[in-house]
Amino acid sequence: MSFLKIEQASIGYSNPLVSEINSILELGEVCLLMGNNGIGKTTLIKSILGQNKLLKGEISINGKAVQKMESNEIASQVAIVFSKAEIPDNYTVTDLISLGKYIHYPYYFKLDENDKHEILDIINKLNLSEYQHKKLNELSDGNLQKAFIGRALTQNSPFIILDEPTTHLDEENKLMILSLLRELSKSEKKLILFSSHDWRLAKEFSDKIWWIKDKKMISGISEEVILNNPELINPKLLEFNPNFHPPQITAPELEREMMFSYLQKNFSSDLSKIKIVLKDQIWELNCGTFHDNCHTFPEIKQFLKTMMKTSHHS
Repeated sequence: MSFLKIEQASIGYSNPLVSEINSILELGEVCLLMGNNGIGKTTLIKSILGQNKLLKGEISINGKAVQKMESNEIASQVAIVFSKAEIPDNYTVTDLISLGKYIHYPYYFKLDENDKHEILDIINKLNLSEYQHKKLNELSDGNLQKAFIGRALTQNSPFIILDEPTTHLDEENKLMILSLLRELSKSEKKLILFSSHDWRLAKEFSDKIWWIKDKKMISGISEEVILNNPELINPKLLEFNPNFHPPQITAPELEREMMFSYLQKNFSSDLSKIKIVLKDQIWELNCGTFHDNCHTFPEIKQFLKTMMKTSHHS
C-alpha cells in the first residue's frame, strides 16, 4: 500500500491552481517539489496536511483520506517545517528541538533519558552542539532553520514535509541537511517531501520530482522527469529578455548557463543562427562566413557586435 496517494486532485481556492494531480509516494523515498513562486507549491503542501480543502479528488495518508483525519492524527503521521516559522520567546535550541517529542506526550510530562539522548544525537547531527543552549533569537537564519528541522526530526513521524528547507543555508549546510534527510529516508524508511528552487543541488538527493507547471503537476523518477523535460536544465529557464533569441551553445551546463546569461544581458536580438562551442577553454564562434576564437566574454561580445554591424551594412 502506498503511504501517500493523490488521485485526480484539484487544489486551490475559488479557482484551481493545479488540476488533475495523480501521484504515489512510498516510505523510504525523497521527493523534490519544484515550481515558480505563487504557482501552488505551498497550497499543495497545505492540502496534503488537510489545511486546505480539495476542490476535487482525494489525498490519502497511510490508506486514510486526509479529509477524514483529525488534525492530531495527521500530526502523528506528518512532521512539517515551513520556511517562515514563528520563533517562540525565550526558547533555546534544545527547547525547540525537544518540542517535537510532545506530539506524543502531554506538556506536563518529562522527557525520559532515551528522549534526551535522541534529542542530543539530532543536535550533534545538525552541527548545532555549540548553540544548544543559545536563545533562538540569537541564531543566524541558517542555524535557526536547522533547529526547526531538528524539531521535525524528533517528532519521529514517518512522513516529513519541508517547505524550502535550504533557503537560508550556505552550500556546506545545504549538502549536510540534504544528505541527512536522504540518509534518514533510507535508514529509517521515512518519506521526505521538500520544496526547493535549487534543483541542481536538490535533484542529486531526490528519488522523485513533482514539478508544477501550467496548472498541472508532472511527477516521476527524477532522472526520467528531467530527460523528458529538458527545459528543466535549459538556461532558457532564466530568460527575462523576450526579444533575445539565444545562439546554439555547446558547453558544460554551468558554462552554457553563464554564456546565456551574459549574452542575454548584452543583446536584444536574434542570435539563433550563431553556433558557440567551448573547446579547451576557448569559445569557437561560427555564423556563415564569420568565425572567431575567443578567450573571454568581452571578446565574444565585441565579435558579435562587429559581425552584426557588418551584416547590417552588407
